[in-house]
Amino acid sequence: ADVAAVPDAFIPEGEAVVYEEELLQNPYSIKLWIRYLQIKGGAPFSQRKLLFERALKALPGSFKLWNMYLRERRDKIKHKCITDAAYESLNNTFERALVFMHKMPRVWLDYTKILQLQRKVTKTRHVYDRALRSLPITQHDKIWRQYTAFVKQVNVPEMACRVFRRFLKLDPDIVEEYSEFLGKHGQWNEAATLMAKALNRESFVSKKGKSKHQLWIDLCDMCCKNAQQITGVKVEPIVRGALRRFTDDVGKLWVSLADYFIRLGHFEKARDIFEEGINTVITVRDFSMVFDAYTQFEETMISAKMQDDEAEGDDAPKGDEDDLNIEGDDLELRLARLQYLLDRRGELLCSVRLRQNPHNVHEWHKRVKIFEEQDAPDKVIKAYAEAVQTVDPIKADGKPHSLWVAFARYYEDAEDLDSARDILERATKVEYRSMEDLSNVWCEWVEMELRHDEFQKALAVLHKATYVSDKVARAHLGKEKEMASLPVGQRVWKSTKLWSMYADLEESLGSMESTQAVYERMIELKVVTPQIMINYAHLLEESKHFEDSFRVY
Repeated sequence: ADVAAVPDAFIPEGEAVVYEEELLQNPYSIKLWIRYLQIKGGAPFSQRKLLFERALKALPGSFKLWNMYLRERRDKIKHKCITDAAYESLNNTFERALVFMHKMPRVWLDYTKILQLQRKVTKTRHVYDRALRSLPITQHDKIWRQYTAFVKQVNVPEMACRVFRRFLKLDPDIVEEYSEFLGKHGQWNEAATLMAKALNRESFVSKKGKSKHQLWIDLCDMCCKNAQQITGVKVEPIVRGALRRFTDDVGKLWVSLADYFIRLGHFEKARDIFEEGINTVITVRDFSMVFDAYTQFEETMISAKMQDDEAEGDDAPKGDEDDLNIEGDDLELRLARLQYLLDRRGELLCSVRLRQNPHNVHEWHKRVKIFEEQDAPDKVIKAYAEAVQTVDPIKADGKPHSLWVAFARYYEDAEDLDSARDILERATKVEYRSMEDLSNVWCEWVEMELRHDEFQKALAVLHKATYVSDKVARAHLGKEKEMASLPVGQRVWKSTKLWSMYADLEESLGSMESTQAVYERMIELKVVTPQIMINYAHLLEESKHFEDSFRVY
């Protein structure tokens, strides 16, 4: 009677009978069950389902059987509606499998995928949590990858944040992914706090391959663009720390810091940041970036003030921000502030180039010229003084003596000869790179005295420049290589240019005896040239000193 109750489709036939007989003798052979399932591959699903159930009853601990069974069940219902009862039946089958397969992460992951497909958010979350409790911690990373992807997909930010915070305790390096998620949902304060803590850890490495430099820049942008929401970190120290660390993006960082205070409504503080920025950057590119942002800010403030005046009228209350809360009409002040900024552009740009290379003589001259055009004598004198103190003649790019000469000429034009002489005297004590520079300073001093008819002072300057004791002269005669290694101040008496000027002045202003003494001293010190000797001979010939002239020849 029992046999008659079994449907014909479930009665084994042909080859299946052989497997049934073998299974009666060895029901715990997994290979036998798998081969039996393979030959039943074309059978209806109801028969295969019954066969799977029999196999799993005999071998409930076989992952291979459970995996084959669950996969076939999934494939069978994948085209059905998710509200179909078959899905609930599959869920129950997964729960039965997990009784024995709770240490197998693949079963947990497949189960959660089916639940996600059914849009069962709470149950999916519970299954993920059960999986994390059941599996050893070495396999948790497989669960977390899919878990975090699930919570990001589901539009429940609070749940996602709680999950990510748990994951952070296991893997702190996922802070970058979490910060991006927080940013998408407008939770900038927590995102900035987490990134700041991560960057302070020396061991932190970006999982997206970003450098520390890029991460710092991203953090600064995040803080500055969301100034109103950032309360958990101190933004200004963060940006200033980035300014010290990374010199490639200095201009961008200064603009970001100023933008942060602008967004907070602290306009005067923003101006201070802009001023500090344009006075500290060392490249023209960074200066242009900061200066353009500064001028745009001032123009925006003027436009805002004009619109505010038009909209509110004279009796309307002023704006809430400190910069707009000035009693009376301050539009003229704003315009003057902008014009002052634009007028200073040349001076500021010159300062940038000098910070880049403080020994650039040409830029110092340009700086002085800017102040002269502004008719600011105090600034001119200060610029010259700073230039001669800053420029190292050995490292100078240009002719360093020209700064001293121009400084003295400025006092000369102001009819302050005593100050000009003092500057030139200081200039003669500087250790220049070449003897020619020092010779030019002495010559300029002499020419200044001549321009003001101070002939005796001019001769005295030349005498001082060319003076050398007989002992020193004898010690260095014929030792040109040793002379070349001496400082220029100790060998300027070898300058042919100075001696030629001395001789010319003596011819014009002195007596025949004093002129002859100069030429004889030149011959004695061996600083003469053939042309100088010819000039000396002609001078003697014109003075009827024929024998001396022949001697010179």
